[in-house]
Amino acid sequence: MLEILILGTGWSLPIALLIGWILDLLLGDPQWLPHPVVGFGRMIAFGEKRLNRGRYRRTKGAMLAVSLIALVFAATLLITFLFSTLNPPLSTLNSLFSILIVFFCLAGTTLIREVKAVFMAVDRSLDEGRRQVARIVGRDTTELSAQEVRTAALETLAENLSDGVIAPLFWLALLGTPGMLTYKMINTLDSMIGYRTERYRRFGTWAARIDDAANYIPARLTALLMAAASLSLTSLRFSLKYGRNHASPNSGWPEAALAGILDCRFGGPHYYFGQLFDKPYIGTNDRPLTTADMRTAVSVNRKAEIIMVALTAALLICAAVLHLLHL
Repeated sequence: MLEILILGTGWSLPIALLIGWILDLLLGDPQWLPHPVVGFGRMIAFGEKRLNRGRYRRTKGAMLAVSLIALVFAATLLITFLFSTLNPPLSTLNSLFSILIVFFCLAGTTLIREVKAVFMAVDRSLDEGRRQVARIVGRDTTELSAQEVRTAALETLAENLSDGVIAPLFWLALLGTPGMLTYKMINTLDSMIGYRTERYRRFGTWAARIDDAANYIPARLTALLMAAASLSLTSLRFSLKYGRNHASPNSGWPEAALAGILDCRFGGPHYYFGQLFDKPYIGTNDRPLTTADMRTAVSVNRKAEIIMVALTAALLICAAVLHLLHL
């Protein structure tokens, strides 16, 4: 019963995946449409404001993270169950619900648009480029050079291919729409409180560690898919050599893969919330990055995304066939 609730019945989930993915390709994240991640952010901010003070901050941060993650999974599972028990045509609500979750959880198109906008902005003026890249990175951008602006954008493109595309699809294949939406809560928790700054060092420990665990396989899978998409053995070698050269146990893998494809250097010291973090370098060729490099990176991202969507759909179809054979 639990397997049916999570994965759905018949062909509904693979079809929902394809429709939701196509909607993301066409629309991205429309600003006029309410997004669940915005709601997640408000819930996290509400809890952080009230709990991140006084004693036992690590314990209170753990309680907040685990509670919100469990809430999202349970709520999504319950909605899926309620919709699946309705008789046609009302049961189509379950399919529509799955389509919306896939659409909301995939962020490939929006990220690519933002990275393209960064490169166009910095070509016009450095200040404009700094303002534009600040929309997609957590580091301080006011003192970045033009090269650092472009580097930050491409690092984010690689890292968020994992966070915004590959990982959500991985958890969809593993735990259906409840797993996919719950992953977005995990990732939102990490992006808001999972920092090693004075304010979040203790409170965000559990959020950061849970996110590390949730992304461990997807990050390495992303590097492999990028290598396959670019047909680059150098990308694989870079991933194996430099994948651990990052404060995060996961982010270095897709960044190293892209650095190998572009033969460039990522990483190095950056300021976050006014504090300097001396990150190791990924790669050695500190050459100027260009708009052509951005186009290559976007092409690799799209190809890796297509491969992952195809693999996920194939796995879901196989699960549907096995389910039918056991009926």
